[in-house]
Amino acid sequence: MTKRSTLLTSLAAALALGLPLRAETVKVFVLAGQSNMEGKAANALLEHQASDAKTKKLFAHLRKDGDWIAYDDVFIKFLDRHGPLGIGYGSPGKTGPEHEFGHMMGKHFKEPVLLIKAAWGGHSLYQKFRPPSAGMPSDEILAAELAQAQSRVKKNNEKKKRTDPVPTMEKIREPYGMSYRNMLKEVEDTFANYETMFPALKGKELEIAGFVWFQGFNDMFGDHAPGAYAANMKAFINDVRKDFKQPGLPFVIAAIGNNGSKPAQKGMLAVQTAQLSMNEVAGFKGTVKAFPTDVLIDKAAEKLYPTWKENLEQWKLTGSDRPYHYLGSAIWYNRIGHGMGEAMLGLF
Repeated sequence: MTKRSTLLTSLAAALALGLPLRAETVKVFVLAGQSNMEGKAANALLEHQASDAKTKKLFAHLRKDGDWIAYDDVFIKFLDRHGPLGIGYGSPGKTGPEHEFGHMMGKHFKEPVLLIKAAWGGHSLYQKFRPPSAGMPSDEILAAELAQAQSRVKKNNEKKKRTDPVPTMEKIREPYGMSYRNMLKEVEDTFANYETMFPALKGKELEIAGFVWFQGFNDMFGDHAPGAYAANMKAFINDVRKDFKQPGLPFVIAAIGNNGSKPAQKGMLAVQTAQLSMNEVAGFKGTVKAFPTDVLIDKAAEKLYPTWKENLEQWKLTGSDRPYHYLGSAIWYNRIGHGMGEAMLGLF
């Protein structure tokens, strides 16, 4: 039975029983993070692997009649782009985990599905995604940050004979929480304008159903960010739930796994461990699920990467980026999207 026929049956039953009619809801999932949530698998690579005999089975469920499925009930907004779900909703010319995740949500829910992506490369949880309840770093830390920034500008001015303004404490404080606020604005703007962006959803009610977090690389570095990640992640989850007015909002974390087959070390290990530790937080049991992404590695891309320059043509058919972007592997990103979907559905 199609979603439309199910809806019509429900409406008929409600009318027969004299029940008040409620507008059909739309399941909204917010996907947030940095560059890997943006998505870095080249569309050209996806197109090749979806038709190549050696790999097409991995993408067969996303295709119909030799092309990508044209969705009429799964939609996506990513910054200035919006429309039915498809490839190309990552960085320009690329795709991320949202394609597989959206497919799974659309298949599971009878209601229409809308994905709202809020992702910006290079943004840490410690600074730009910093949640409100985490507060600002200590005055001592901010003073040290200001001194370093002022020193850099002064040296650069002397070296290049420039007159760039020396940073102030106001400028140092400004970026903290910026991306968190912009994420909320992305959701707010979508809720305000969705009927214009997605005419098929006109008259329906949006309902935030879940949140997916895919981030961590920039928190690997520095004296403070790795060790503060667990506390900031807890605060982030609680603040998101508070701002969305949903105390038990299902929350999925794709733990950083750029290490692939090699064991994570130093800052990466600290962030990865902090993310996975959210599974053990008493107040999050049954509503938060973090899962590892390194175990989902595309081993063919990993094997070829060290010699990609000498094997460029073969590399173009295998990967499309650096290790910090999961090698730009369509297979790896697709597996991560599937992991996100499995984790999310497990919370319902």
